[in-house]
Amino acid sequence: MHEVIKRFKRTHEFRLLLVVILMAGLLSFITPEFASLQNLVDVLSSTAFIGIMASGLLVVIITGGIDLSFAATASIAQYSALTVANHLGIGWTGVFAISVGLGILLGLINGVLMNSLRTSALIVTIATLNVFYGILLTVTRGADIFSLPDWFNAGIEFAFHTDSQGASLAINFQIIALFVAFLLTWLLLNRSNIGRQIYAFGGNPDAAQRVGFNVVRLNLLVYGYMGALAGVASLVQAQLVQSVSPTALVGRELDVVAAVVIGGASLNGGSGTVMGTILGIALIAILQNGLILLGVSSYWSLFNTGLVIIAAVVMMAMESKKRHKLAGQGVAA
Repeated sequence: MHEVIKRFKRTHEFRLLLVVILMAGLLSFITPEFASLQNLVDVLSSTAFIGIMASGLLVVIITGGIDLSFAATASIAQYSALTVANHLGIGWTGVFAISVGLGILLGLINGVLMNSLRTSALIVTIATLNVFYGILLTVTRGADIFSLPDWFNAGIEFAFHTDSQGASLAINFQIIALFVAFLLTWLLLNRSNIGRQIYAFGGNPDAAQRVGFNVVRLNLLVYGYMGALAGVASLVQAQLVQSVSPTALVGRELDVVAAVVIGGASLNGGSGTVMGTILGIALIAILQNGLILLGVSSYWSLFNTGLVIIAAVVMMAMESKKRHKLAGQGVAA
């Protein structure tokens, strides 16, 4: 146990955890409202969309890939599922089947293009982002959906506390979906043979192919998984805001990428953890929520997120340089 703690103290996640605790403690001291149970539930609910997306993107990034089309994928899945729900009266099973199914389909398109073109994932997914988004806007003409089924608006809730004012706090659909997404991703990466292949392929693609890894299947799996979680995240966001807009989700890619990168995942592939991603999301959520509670203009949110990304990248670059230096000294010795 002592050795486990000792190793953890040398990780990026440990340093990130200290920063998160420090920020949370400081904000709790400055504005007591930050530490309230109600605020915690609200932050978890509002962060669920980004968190679910980040758990899918983490898997893609570990392979050395990237996906910037997930917001457009989520927009299509969301609009299609809830349009059908309004017209045909399908329930939760139906909307999940449509949104997740469409998400997987669009994710597999990215996977097929990656396997076929053998080019930059950044270029491919920027292209599919524009194609998917363009099709959605053309078909819907940008029209919003404000009337959703009552059962969908009611959501899924499990009340666990009633405060002094009589307000009930509940574990809602957003929080449940967020924890399930993280759990599934952790199981995939840490408790499956596929997870070991994902790390190995991201760390050294040439060696992975030489030992017989099925690269085509891995690409289809990781991009399909990203698409599936995009479908889940789309329903989470629609239920939270009680409406659907084809233009609401595209443009939120920065926060998702930031959470994964801040959490320690390398854009070169081969590294990244679910815990690091959770801490990256926590850092961004605390920062944004703190700015709101302090009355700072929302225009500063992107600026501060950008600074945090730069700080995280600099920290990881320094850690990487230190590891290479130590490795060189070990070889020399």
